[in-house]
Amino acid sequence: MIGTTTLVQRSTHLLQADPRRVILRFFLPGHEMAAHGIPHADPVIRRVLQMSDEEVSKTYNEIIQRYITRHDDHDLFAAFNEHFEHIAHHIPKNIEVSQERRNLIGAYFTREFSVEGAALFNPSIVAHPDQTRLADGELRFIMSLRALGEGHVSSIEFRTGVLTQPGEVKLDAPGRRLTAGRTAPATLSRDYLRDFFDGHADETAVEQLLKLLPAQFDVNRLDVILTAVERDELTHDGEKNVINQLRRAAYSNYWLNFPSDHLLSERVLYPTGEDESQGMEDVRFTQFLDDDGRTTYYGMYTAFDGSRLNQYLIETNNFQTFDITKLLGHAARNKGMALFPRRINGEFAALSRWDNENISVAKSMDIKKWSSSRELPIPRQPWEFVKLGNCGSPLETPDGWLVITHGVGALREYSLGAVLLDLNDPTKLIGVLDQPLMGPTEEERDGYSPNVLYSCGALLHQETLLLPYGCSDHSIRIATVDLPELMDRLLVPA
Repeated sequence: MIGTTTLVQRSTHLLQADPRRVILRFFLPGHEMAAHGIPHADPVIRRVLQMSDEEVSKTYNEIIQRYITRHDDHDLFAAFNEHFEHIAHHIPKNIEVSQERRNLIGAYFTREFSVEGAALFNPSIVAHPDQTRLADGELRFIMSLRALGEGHVSSIEFRTGVLTQPGEVKLDAPGRRLTAGRTAPATLSRDYLRDFFDGHADETAVEQLLKLLPAQFDVNRLDVILTAVERDELTHDGEKNVINQLRRAAYSNYWLNFPSDHLLSERVLYPTGEDESQGMEDVRFTQFLDDDGRTTYYGMYTAFDGSRLNQYLIETNNFQTFDITKLLGHAARNKGMALFPRRINGEFAALSRWDNENISVAKSMDIKKWSSSRELPIPRQPWEFVKLGNCGSPLETPDGWLVITHGVGALREYSLGAVLLDLNDPTKLIGVLDQPLMGPTEEERDGYSPNVLYSCGALLHQETLLLPYGCSDHSIRIATVDLPELMDRLLVPA
């Protein structure tokens, strides 16, 4: 293993989970609060409705005083109101409820979720859109983090900082009042849904339903049309299956928006769609420069619903509004997709590990459908005999695409390596590091998953490679790599 040498310098930074970082979520009391088939919400609502106005005011004010220091006041009141609306249909129509009583009811159906309650790990990193107010040679960056909370549910968080000219890392203090933002249905198209099924459903039923839809539509329009079809009571089993899948597809694609007065480090991408109900895992962000000069930030991540894995795409220009889309196609299976930062020969390209064992290069015309891929001919070394994958999006250098890899060896130890791919044909391998770039030290090997070093992205700045990495699914450290020395080792003639 190459340790702290002229090639790799480990910094003293250590990011660990902070259970005080919480967001507000809807809470429905469990089965223990229901009896004899009475809906879970009813007993709680009945008790609040029976309170006097004075009791309501006293109880509500006590709740506000206890929690207002942990949350933005607008977020707190908005959560109470939203969660009341979720259960408002349980209140008899003839009962008028004051705003204060509504908020109190909403409070009983609200809970705090500790985003980092279990761990913080597997970062990626990109240049910040705002590079103002910096000294010469400095670079401001955004680092995404995988935060693990209650029930082992993963969310996506952010941190910001600056890489100085001497190669030192300065991290900004994170904000304290977290928000999960507001979601809205995404706009879908017939073409996307046709690709979504792609022969995996009754094709006749798919086409019959799709022809009822406009070229572009949102989930509300889809619901109206599908409900009308179901009311006809003429649907056969094939159509019913397609209808269920259409609804799942529609609700899995969404927009997420955050208020501008929250720091980026206070914005949390919390699982929303059914596919990601058990987590948004290991996002790999890249700053993408399109052929027309537009810059977009894309992140590919693994959505987990408790049994199935799906690849999803995050698109943003400002890290305030995010477009979430399910990726389609054979090459978008399993885990660990990472987008190249520009088109290659007119196509989007991405690293894929669809077979859960090897790194492949996939191509797409529209960034959403990834039908085929080509495995990279990387020679296996003992420290990566079990599995090989990428550690984030490829980085463009004059000599080729630099890819930081992870390999799994004996005793399930994860180490980091590096390969170099041809700029014009990234399926062509032109350089391989013949030993691990980094492996877990004694300080890094203990955690939820022992002996694991893992990263979801690195950042090039001048002659420095900034490499944040997760330690044993527990914490995050940061290293810098001397780029010229790394390239010298990669370009040694075979």
